Amino acid sequence: MIRKLQKRFVAVAMASVFLVLTVLIGLINVMNYRTMLSEADETLTIIANNNGIFPSMLDFPDGELPEGFTPGELPEGFTPGELPEGFASDGSFSDGRNPQNNRGGWKQREQSAELPFQTRYFTVTFDEAGEVAASNLDNIAALNESEAQALAKTVYALRREKGLTEGYRYRRAAVSDGTMLIFLSCERELTSFRSSLVLSIGISAGGMLAVFLLIVLLSRRFVGPVAESYAKQKRFITDAGHELKTPLTIINADADVLETELSERSEWLDDIRTQTQRLSALTNDLVYLSRMEEDVPIQPIVFPLSDVVAETAQSFATIARVQNKTFTVDVQPSLEMNGDEKAIRKLISVLLDNAQKYSPEGGSIRVVLRREGKQLHFLVQNTAEGVQKGSADRLFDRFYRADPSRSAGGFGLGLSVAKAVTEAHKGRIHAFSEDGASLTVEAVFPTA
Repeated sequence: MIRKLQKRFVAVAMASVFLVLTVLIGLINVMNYRTMLSEADETLTIIANNNGIFPSMLDFPDGELPEGFTPGELPEGFTPGELPEGFASDGSFSDGRNPQNNRGGWKQREQSAELPFQTRYFTVTFDEAGEVAASNLDNIAALNESEAQALAKTVYALRREKGLTEGYRYRRAAVSDGTMLIFLSCERELTSFRSSLVLSIGISAGGMLAVFLLIVLLSRRFVGPVAESYAKQKRFITDAGHELKTPLTIINADADVLETELSERSEWLDDIRTQTQRLSALTNDLVYLSRMEEDVPIQPIVFPLSDVVAETAQSFATIARVQNKTFTVDVQPSLEMNGDEKAIRKLISVLLDNAQKYSPEGGSIRVVLRREGKQLHFLVQNTAEGVQKGSADRLFDRFYRADPSRSAGGFGLGLSVAKAVTEAHKGRIHAFSEDGASLTVEAVFPTA
């Protein structure tokens, strides 16, 4: 149980770390990708606004501007009527470019002085009929004219305004005689993005591994007090069980002696005997449950599970007939299991006893054993009253009863013992109700 608690703690902690890192790395890389596309679109806009040609600072040399002017800027207080030739009234160049607070017709950035020389692009113009009218490959060397036109035709057929294909960011721009497609090479930026993505994933994986090792080491310290407390609890139950056996045995023996000295049977002695037997059964169940949960490896042997189920079920069939209950056994023959035969017999008896106690008179009990793939399925189904539809796994809690008013003489430990036996054999067990009028308990084991 402590190992399961430790594994669960490590799993939850690692899942939390993984989720946080995934979100952070995802956001960072998404932002990087969007920034890359945004800068590419900005450059494409500049080229589109200049009819497919990247503007240069040489468009308006400083020597040709009047005193107080810089390329693309108006001096403060200058009125539109005083603009020299080449400037429009809104502060833009008269050829249609809008360089207000710009230099040379394009937005000023830190790298703006070198941007025209760093930008690799080409344009392909289509006429109104959709045929290639012209192409400009002066600013790129990676493609020849036929390759550029073939790529442009593919993109033109998509009829998208912009997109990314084969390492190029493209944009569609309307021109006077048709449509121009502008392709900007983003291969260097994409390579940098991929490298950053791989590096961030690698660093995250390394960080996950380091956190995993750290959590595994620290988890032992975290669960240490719980393990110590649980060990003391199990030791107390085991020791108390052994200590209780002696006085219970003495009480039973004294009751027998008193009965021999009395001339007639005493109901008080019968009650003493009944209660001591109940207390002995409770003590034995607690000790057995404590031992099964100690994670001590069982000594498995291969035994005929089909025969064990059939034999154990037969002893309960007689009781069912007396109580006017329908008892059905469906056991697939020749099934074997590798485990503790005595513990498995205890499991089968507990489930059948539980079904017999809590099924109403005239109800039905069904026992099934079958093999499905590499698993053995053993289930006991019985009619029941007051069962909610769906999962009923709370029944495996110690001393839990769905209906406390119907104890049926039990202590609420039977299914806890069944669960401990199942888990000791690397299996799983669960309880459920399909219709709210019956209860099914199914145990699943690996095959021999």
